[in-house]
Amino acid sequence: MPTIVIVTTLCAALLHACWNALAKGAADKHLSMAGVIIGHLPFAVIGLMFVPTPDLACWPYLLGSLAFHFGYQVFLLNSYRIGDLTQVYPVARGIAPLIVAMVSVSFLNVVLGWQEVAAIVLIGTGLLSLGLVRGHGGARNPKAAMLAAITGCFIAGYSLVDGLGARVAGTAVGFYGWSATGNALVFAVFMRVSKPGTLGRLWSEGRFVLIVGGAASYCAYTLVVWGFMQAPIALVTALRETSIIFALFIGVFFMKERLDLFKVGSTFLTLVGAILLRFAR
Repeated sequence: MPTIVIVTTLCAALLHACWNALAKGAADKHLSMAGVIIGHLPFAVIGLMFVPTPDLACWPYLLGSLAFHFGYQVFLLNSYRIGDLTQVYPVARGIAPLIVAMVSVSFLNVVLGWQEVAAIVLIGTGLLSLGLVRGHGGARNPKAAMLAAITGCFIAGYSLVDGLGARVAGTAVGFYGWSATGNALVFAVFMRVSKPGTLGRLWSEGRFVLIVGGAASYCAYTLVVWGFMQAPIALVTALRETSIIFALFIGVFFMKERLDLFKVGSTFLTLVGAILLRFAR
């Protein structure tokens, strides 16, 4: 992978871990998630002012993007409601690169070298193994793990659709700008129906997440979509999921979640995969 794609994807990984920690750490998970997603809107609109209009051929991908992102957000919200960051996050993010790689090779005629395949497997295995450890307080949480796994399937779906859609659109900022705008509006309607009163508290109680979380999330994924246009989607997806390393430190040092030898070993396995991916091809 080109060095610039690696650097931007790792920056996206750090930003992604930060906004997930904000969503998980907030007392009101619905308010924080709404803040992050609706917080995309001003950045998306500003970005659209400076880029060409996406090719009309990308609109079917945009509709698919809206569906996958909405499903991802709903299941992530419910996962964080009942599970630890250091359990939910790795399961959700670990399944995605494995699915994306299988679909890319099987249906998109993408050819991956043995080093790239090994790197993706190492990263996915390292992340998934973190989901097997005991959660906060020493108890296992199979329901949270199941919801996180479903979340991972949606992540794989939107990664593939957004990567292909941005290539058709010819602009990463333009494609994701429209996707983020539509997604913010859809999620706002969902919150108004499912949690009446939440949107009214967004500015007064969720201002920090709205501004900081929204900016971090929008910038993180815009960088990833740009990476999809420069390198195979499977490789960018796998590298992006090294965000678990940042999430692990945030969970342990700022959210006081448990750290044990198993987590350290799983994180090391993920790091080895990321390093191998750097030197592939």
